[in-house]
Amino acid sequence: MALRKLLKLSAIASALMLAGCGGDLVVNAGNGNDGGDNGGGTPPPTSSCPAFATEGSTLAGVSKAVCEITGTITADTRLTADVVWSLNGKVTVGNDNANSATLTIEPGTTLFGKSGADYLVVARGSKIQAVGTASAPIVMTSVNDMLGLSDDESTAEWGGLVLLGKAPTNKCDQADLANCQVEAEGEAGPYGGADEDDSSGALKYVQVRYAGFEVIPDNELNGITFAGVGRGTTVDYIQVHNNLDDGVEFFGGTVDLKHVVLTGNRDDSLDWADGWTGRVQHVLVRHNPNNTKANRGIEGDNQSSDFTALPVSKPRIANMTIIGNTFDGEDDSEGVLLRAGTAAELYNFVITGPAGMGECFEINSDESVTNAGNGEIIFRNSIIDCAEPFKNSVDGNNNVILDAQAWFRAQPGNIVGDALLGGYIPAPNSPALGNGYNVANNVDPWFDNVDYIGAFDGTTDWTEGWTVGIHPEDDLAACPAGTSEVNSLTGRLNCQLTGDITTNVTLAAGADYVLSGRVRVGVDNTTAATLTVQPGVRIFGKSGADFLVVTRGSKIEANGTAANPIVMTSVQDVIGSPTAAGQWGGLVILGKAPSNKCNQADLASCQVAAEGDAGNYGGDNPADSSGTLNYVVLKHAGFEVLPDNELNGITFAGVGSGTKCSNIQVHQNVDDGIEMFGGSISCKNVVLTANGDDSVDWADGWNGKLQFVLVKHAADGAKANRGIEADNQSGNFTATPVSNPTIANMTIIGNTFDGDDDSEGVLLRAGTNAQLANFVITGPAGMGECLEIESDESRALAASGSLTMTNSVIACSEAFKGTVSATTTTEQWFLGQTGNSVAADQAAVLDGIFTIDATAPKDMTAVDSFFDAVDFVGAVKPGNDWTAGWAVGLED
Repeated sequence: MALRKLLKLSAIASALMLAGCGGDLVVNAGNGNDGGDNGGGTPPPTSSCPAFATEGSTLAGVSKAVCEITGTITADTRLTADVVWSLNGKVTVGNDNANSATLTIEPGTTLFGKSGADYLVVARGSKIQAVGTASAPIVMTSVNDMLGLSDDESTAEWGGLVLLGKAPTNKCDQADLANCQVEAEGEAGPYGGADEDDSSGALKYVQVRYAGFEVIPDNELNGITFAGVGRGTTVDYIQVHNNLDDGVEFFGGTVDLKHVVLTGNRDDSLDWADGWTGRVQHVLVRHNPNNTKANRGIEGDNQSSDFTALPVSKPRIANMTIIGNTFDGEDDSEGVLLRAGTAAELYNFVITGPAGMGECFEINSDESVTNAGNGEIIFRNSIIDCAEPFKNSVDGNNNVILDAQAWFRAQPGNIVGDALLGGYIPAPNSPALGNGYNVANNVDPWFDNVDYIGAFDGTTDWTEGWTVGIHPEDDLAACPAGTSEVNSLTGRLNCQLTGDITTNVTLAAGADYVLSGRVRVGVDNTTAATLTVQPGVRIFGKSGADFLVVTRGSKIEANGTAANPIVMTSVQDVIGSPTAAGQWGGLVILGKAPSNKCNQADLASCQVAAEGDAGNYGGDNPADSSGTLNYVVLKHAGFEVLPDNELNGITFAGVGSGTKCSNIQVHQNVDDGIEMFGGSISCKNVVLTANGDDSVDWADGWNGKLQFVLVKHAADGAKANRGIEADNQSGNFTATPVSNPTIANMTIIGNTFDGDDDSEGVLLRAGTNAQLANFVITGPAGMGECLEIESDESRALAASGSLTMTNSVIACSEAFKGTVSATTTTEQWFLGQTGNSVAADQAAVLDGIFTIDATAPKDMTAVDSFFDAVDFVGAVKPGNDWTAGWAVGLED
């Protein structure tokens, strides 16, 4: 952090040399385009700035001229978009109730502060007309941001925006409101008065970024401060992003707002006190997704020194979505806190956040509890979707005086449960849709007529185009060729894949990709295409009928990274709803390598139909390439596409050795994790977790290789079968070529599932051969058998020494089943192989996923150059966790 700040300061020093630091300069400007008196003489004719401003040197990377303003603006002034405007110190529009002026800011204009001492104040009696557009918002930000140095963690890089109005506050003498003089925070000036309809101008399509500097000790500015601001002020489409203190705060007044975005603010996002009675609709609060400092989505007070002061704070707020984070500090990330005697009417709220977020709803103080009991606090047609949903109100003796959950549930239309949000947008099946309260018809016609809960209707994202930090800057502007844009369920651009892809398509980072039905890359052996998937891309299916197929002759190039794996998953997963196996189809790769289901005399003409009506596979090219899978995580798949025909997580059917496969995971699949039907594909670093059938399954002549394979059945004892289920060919146990893979450094951790198919270790059957080394097979007491060889053909291969398993340890309560010959049990065969042993239990061989058993490994580099040299058995050793950072589902 210190280095980053040092780099920022160095960059600022080298890039920014603003001239004319000014002082208490008084600007008496007419129109910003026709000059005026700036108190210091007319600038030279070459100046790019109007007469009321001082010209500074340009900013690195900014093509526009820089014009600096300071002091007090006492005549109408216009800030144009053809330059950028620098604030020097406290810049005030008008004097308090004197020398009134209007500051007009054109669409697309940028203002910035160089330090925390730079901030903009609109005094009582004056106005700001900052009216941008969705395509040209007005941006108020810091010099760091202008230089490209601000980031997701930046705050307090300048002051902020303060509006001071003449509407009432309960800090005024209510008998003499016209003479009210309440001092605003940050020495901004006085506010308050008798005019509820007072106007401080307009803010529309305005961003305030990276503000909130501590102007005086313990006194940070809010992003936008509304102090005694009246309802004659227009506020619509505003955003405060990454403010050190509150996003927006209301000190009394009556101002109304619509379309408010509050992101990454470090204290409360929306804060009120001192008698605010305004209205707000359509509000998105999102705490920093990096889980850095945040406090409440709403903190509502009446008056801190007098909880019963009149008028009591009682805003009306409708259609608000609050998304917290897991920040845990002196002030946690929380939802709504009503306290200090406030009243409120809250309608159509969604409050949610990750596990670890603080409480989502609390009423504190006897006076606010009284308001909850007598109808002065209304909270209805809302959804609380939080791990810690409520905190009760207690008295000084810690006796509960309000059961928050019971009170909330007793209000009309309220739900405690899954809001089914995709990011912040409700999914099509969300209870937020259609269950909203019509506030416009039933309470106040100022509100828009809606029927949904939360800030969004599931179709229109009104934040698009004018906000910052929500739609990442690397988001795509449009869907790549070969895909089509559909309604977003994930809070970013959603691009759909459908049908057969017959030209090369790249799924670029910056969008999420939706499968619609069976999507095939290429047309079998006729039209070749390559699907390239960039690191960090998510691909999801909405139903079991959605799956991805790579046909013969075509390729997938899915090359992720540990920091940015490629994820293929379900819609439930991407929107944060409960996940389960079978929520979409899976990935099928069809290649041109041999299968023993082909006519071995005419391999080139092979046509073997893959499961799930995916297409044909097989051929005469053992070295065929179907592309690359690297750092690919596939979750929650395995739908039954046809009766009794579920898809595997990843199906490798006739896939050749030219295909690159490493760092792949299948998590929570209904059927097998990975299954090889013939072919010769080899993979390293394979994680298979919580799969419902076999984790590794092979048949039909597969002769590839695997190294570093971690199998972990579901920790909760959910359905599982074998770590390995191996066949030659089910219809012909002696079909050639015989399945004969080589597998080294595999850990299998079973569970206690006991059903038609128990959790088991390794089953070799149906004539398969295999070369296995450096295994750890274990599990809890209650797991099924850990090693079995079935079928006369496979037993004969074991008895003859063709099928081998060496340098391995089995630690299971039911270690072995069956025999390999009339005179040799499976246990005797295993212990007769080189370097094999049995251990007492799982704790003797593993610490979590890490091997602690000291069995000497076989040197696999002498077998094949594919293998790495190792000094351990099993998949993962302490100090070298290759699963870290990208694999899921490994925690107990």
